[in-house]
Amino acid sequence: MASSKPYIGCRIWLISKAQNRYEGILYTIDKNNSTVVLAKVRCFGTEGRPTERPTPPKDDVYEYITFRGSDIKDITLCESPTPIMIV
Repeated sequence: MASSKPYIGCRIWLISKAQNRYEGILYTIDKNNSTVVLAKVRCFGTEGRPTERPTPPKDDVYEYITFRGSDIKDITLCESPTPIMIV
């Protein structure tokens, strides 16, 4: 049975409109509220991307962060979904 959301559980990089890069596990996508939720999230800061307010990386790992779609500049899949084999 194929999942309707095959990328849930995959590692994702997300660049915010503020030019910060976040990396975490895709937890859910809410189409009604236009949000993306990542779990086990780290913030790598602006990493030299042009911005008026550069941000350094943080050592903290956040349990969950909810991003509004309007705050997301780019999303990149870091790893392909692992196929589930039923034997």
